Amino acid sequence: MRARGLAAVAAALLLLAPRAGGGADEGLRCSAPAELTRFQVPLPNTARAIRRGKALVIVAIGSSSTEGVGASDPAHSYPARLAAELRRRWPRLTVTVVNKGVGGEQAAQMLARFERDVLVYHPQLVIWQTGSNHTLRIDSIEGYADTIRQGISRLKAASADVVLMDPQFAPRILARPMHVMVVDSISSVGSDMKVAVFRRFAVMQHWVSNGQYKSEDIISSDGLHMNDVSYSCIARLLAGSVVAATEPGTERLRPHQAAKNTSR
Repeated sequence: MRARGLAAVAAALLLLAPRAGGGADEGLRCSAPAELTRFQVPLPNTARAIRRGKALVIVAIGSSSTEGVGASDPAHSYPARLAAELRRRWPRLTVTVVNKGVGGEQAAQMLARFERDVLVYHPQLVIWQTGSNHTLRIDSIEGYADTIRQGISRLKAASADVVLMDPQFAPRILARPMHVMVVDSISSVGSDMKVAVFRRFAVMQHWVSNGQYKSEDIISSDGLHMNDVSYSCIARLLAGSVVAATEPGTERLRPHQAAKNTSR
């Protein structure tokens, strides 16, 4: 009986114990190569605010995947998860991430509300997610890059760093040949205007092609919107990109040097 009792206790302890490597496995499934996540330029205004101990204000503007459609609640949108990640990494800094996503909007509509929805907060960093609705609704790339350039110029004039975020890797996006031109256009504008680009499309494509996730694990049943898993993972990787681009000395380097420095 004593032996049976000890065996029962041991079995109970095994059930209560955390699964070995559970946390590490979750982190691994949110991974992506540095060449997909590191920014090619620093974030000097953001870095300056951090160095001075000022409150850091980030505005996330975009469409439904900024608003958080597909998430179980607003706390699981990528801007909310990004705020949590950055507060964890910078516990002594007041970090605010303002979510200004409006479902269905295209780049020109977002640009039209920069004054009231972005600049009024005097952010040091603006994350501009764009391209998904253009991919779904428009058959021409004409004028798209010019709209993004106008927006970047306005944000730079307000002393805000800019991160462009391209479309999600989702079946309904992939079904539109336009997605290739949109992703390439965002990359080209970012390079030309020396602003950071978070390559969400390539990151999510890596997850699927590398077997980290199946498409249905990271995309809602509508075949378009992200879910809690992908929002959380994108926020984690984006937080790492922002932190790396604000490391001491990074803002004094040329873009290609900064990229080399953050890859160490």
